[in-house]
Amino acid sequence: MKTSNVLFEVGLEEMPARFMNDTKKQLKHKTIEWLKEIRLAYKHVSTFITPRRFAVIIEGLTEKQVDQEEEAKGPAKKIAIDEDGNWTKAAIGFAKGQGKSVDDIYIKEMNGTEYLFINKYIEGKTQDQLLPQFKDIILSLNFPKNMRWAEQNLRYVRPIKWLVALKDNTLIPFEIAGVVTSNVSYGHRFLGEKFVINNPLDYAKLLEAQYVIVDTNQREQLIVNGIKALEQKNDWIIPVERDLLEEVTNLVEYPTVFSGSFSKEFLDIPQQVLITSMKEHQRYFPVQSGKGDLLPYFIGVRNGTAEHIDTVSRGNEKVLRARLQDAQFFFEEDQKQTIGHNLEQLDRMVFQEKLGTIADKVKRVVAIASIISSELNISNQEQAQVERAATISKFDLVTNMVNEFTELQGVMGRKYAEIFGEDDIVAQAIEEHYMPRNAHDEMPHSIVGSIVSIADKIDTIVGCFSVALIPSGSQDPYALRRQTLGILQIIQHHQLDINVMDITQKVFLIFEKNNIPTAEKSEVLEQLESFFKQRAAYIMKEANIESDIIEAVLVNTLTDFSFIFEKAKTLKQKKADSNFKEKQEGYVRVLNLAAKAKDSQKVDVSLFINEEEASLNQAYLQVKNKYNEAITNKDAAAIEILTPLVDPIHRFFDHTMVMDKDEKIRHNRLALLQLIAEDVKKYADLTKVQWKQSKA
Repeated sequence: MKTSNVLFEVGLEEMPARFMNDTKKQLKHKTIEWLKEIRLAYKHVSTFITPRRFAVIIEGLTEKQVDQEEEAKGPAKKIAIDEDGNWTKAAIGFAKGQGKSVDDIYIKEMNGTEYLFINKYIEGKTQDQLLPQFKDIILSLNFPKNMRWAEQNLRYVRPIKWLVALKDNTLIPFEIAGVVTSNVSYGHRFLGEKFVINNPLDYAKLLEAQYVIVDTNQREQLIVNGIKALEQKNDWIIPVERDLLEEVTNLVEYPTVFSGSFSKEFLDIPQQVLITSMKEHQRYFPVQSGKGDLLPYFIGVRNGTAEHIDTVSRGNEKVLRARLQDAQFFFEEDQKQTIGHNLEQLDRMVFQEKLGTIADKVKRVVAIASIISSELNISNQEQAQVERAATISKFDLVTNMVNEFTELQGVMGRKYAEIFGEDDIVAQAIEEHYMPRNAHDEMPHSIVGSIVSIADKIDTIVGCFSVALIPSGSQDPYALRRQTLGILQIIQHHQLDINVMDITQKVFLIFEKNNIPTAEKSEVLEQLESFFKQRAAYIMKEANIESDIIEAVLVNTLTDFSFIFEKAKTLKQKKADSNFKEKQEGYVRVLNLAAKAKDSQKVDVSLFINEEEASLNQAYLQVKNKYNEAITNKDAAAIEILTPLVDPIHRFFDHTMVMDKDEKIRHNRLALLQLIAEDVKKYADLTKVQWKQSKA
């Protein structure tokens, strides 16, 4: 069958770099799904994006849909033919609806009932009929923010300037927001010009001639190669962070790497400030020596050629110099204040309308940190460090430097605390209490920093839930999901023996004393436990633990997450072990029947009437204490201690009618099973584990 190559390009005003990766992914996914939906086969789909355009090329697209024969099912025969053997209105309507006559009807039996059927021949549509529908794919793309322009009603990421739609050398006609498709595209805003495309496969080559590298990977590689060339030439080390590289790649259409320098006097400013100034404000890569020391140079990427690159470098040096002069001034001015003075200013900073000021939050964090310190039974010295770190944890929020570079909160707190003579551990904890800042960030290294971090985060979480600021959908203005993940990650990382829900209850009491809650306590605590469990499940899924195991270990109250996580990992191994299957089956039999027990009762050995129930009871009594001691000690291998119960359990069920007619005997047997089940559930609810999924 004849095939064609197709190009769609949307030209826009510059898109934000942060939108582009997702837009490209959406474009490819939606194009492939659309091609499946319209039943056109193809060889390959390629997508391209720059700040001023996104495009898709479909290679080897078949000329038309495959013709289809379809069997349409109609009403049952009994309502389609009347008593006289004539077609009813139901039959006539069915045939008419299929574009056929009653002469085309035939009858088939399905599941004992006869139905009417009609065979339909559906001729496949051609490319020319289908390709203009791609307009809907363009309009279906989602962006974090949209805008309107001129008199248009369309809301889109940026104003559309041109549209290219070609099948080989033939125009595909459609229009969006007053812009009509053509075969004319535009090159680099300053270096290129408009040009005609006659063959979709020439798209990338034609654009490169107009100073546009439309392939994202090619642009990125040009940047990486330019950086490596400067490293080799100058014996530099240039750290390339993935996020910054992606952003710079998405800011330019024709990248050229250049270097610049700044005065050595600025190296007296903390390195984090210099790096932040370069990366966040100017999108520069910092330069280091072989020893890792920051050097007075930077690497930038120009959107253009190497022509007059020295002039470009000097212009960027001038801009950076002004930035660094500001930073130097802020750094010097901040040191003229004291920590005490800064803490007084926190009374003027509102954290949240109903939750008070930052100063109010700090007081709560100090109290919460004290509760956690007691739970962990840390030394007196560490308790004092926790209290001091929590007390001054937010003092840098009122500094000039953090006001200018908000991403340096905590970082500058540590630096200034060191300058003002605070204990090194306390200073370190000020920076660490913001960790982890995202799902893959590093954890606090010290126990002091970990405690203050948990205290700060749990104050925000419980506080927001108390005043009904609960995340919904994509709305999470206080980053409660991220902060909950952070708490659990810290607990897991440091294997902290912390009862999360016990802490949240105590924190809620702190809010109650301050007359803050607007919701009922039990309702809030229930919401909080569900919220924490959702984040716990997320962490375990990220560790490739199956959903059924996650459900099994989260069946009880969320207490010590590090222990829960270890139990989940152990069950994951057990699930793949065929030798454990018999044990699991025994435990599940107990759990299922124990659910029929009405109330907790004591086991009366005098009511045993066969050897099997007495043997099971004896086996349980022999392992009970050792098992519960292992659970208390957070031993993930505790489940193995119950192994001696497996054979007695199976013999019990093979020779014992649990639901005996005699009520006393029945309740006594259920009571025994209930005791065993309650202990098994301390580990996990094994009825939730789908062992049939095991690959063993």
